[in-house]
Amino acid sequence: MAFAVSDELLGTFVPIAVYWLYSGLYIVLDRMEIDDYRLHPKGEEAVKNVVSKWTVVKGVLVQQGFQIAVSLLLFTIIGDDNGTVRKQPPALVIALQFIIAMFVMDTWQYFMHRYMHINKFLYKHIHSKHHTLVVPYAFGALYNHPLEGLILDTIGGALSFLVAGMTPRTAIFFFSFATIKTVDDHCGLWLPGNILHMLFSNNSAYHDIHHQLYGNKYNFSQPFFVMWDKILGTYMPYTLEERKGGGLEARPVNLGLAAQSKSD
Repeated sequence: MAFAVSDELLGTFVPIAVYWLYSGLYIVLDRMEIDDYRLHPKGEEAVKNVVSKWTVVKGVLVQQGFQIAVSLLLFTIIGDDNGTVRKQPPALVIALQFIIAMFVMDTWQYFMHRYMHINKFLYKHIHSKHHTLVVPYAFGALYNHPLEGLILDTIGGALSFLVAGMTPRTAIFFFSFATIKTVDDHCGLWLPGNILHMLFSNNSAYHDIHHQLYGNKYNFSQPFFVMWDKILGTYMPYTLEERKGGGLEARPVNLGLAAQSKSD
């Protein structure tokens, strides 16, 4: 007898598997001679990050537990009692759903993310947990306070799914893609030929600026586009330059703005 797994279950668990598999790829790369492509010197991670990697792993697993619970609840509420599988729409419609979902996710995360920086209580007690990783790395992408993970990622994902009107099968691919993009933005590397860097201005260097003290009030957009930062004046342009001693560094174009932000 064949064992069938529903699209709802795959949509819940495949993105989590993708998170750890894609992060694992960067763990392997980290052990190789890739210092020329690092956005921070290798030793800086241990000096500037105030939490251990094991703490990060446990924190991410907690968030993913909430993610599983909300996803299963959502699929239960909107599911067909007869177990009917929704027919997939034409490819063009699926592409449009992807674009709508990306826009919704970006919009939700920009305003929620920015508010967590503006509100001092929320920043101190919730969002600052993510910023304990001054030097980002791949599997730390979802290292957040559980409440932040619920608000930004889980609810944002649910809204993207519902507004776009995608099927659970389409959701498998969309959320796997969004997961890859989020992990890549936190990888701390600028690898040649990375297609995500070619397609999106919001990338590992762009987000690295935000993780630094001088960029704390800028580059809130995640995970796809940079439009809200540009529209609302929180865009901090940068150049990617070779660092003395090897590697690369994302440096703000407006050094005066960066210095002012660091002192605020």
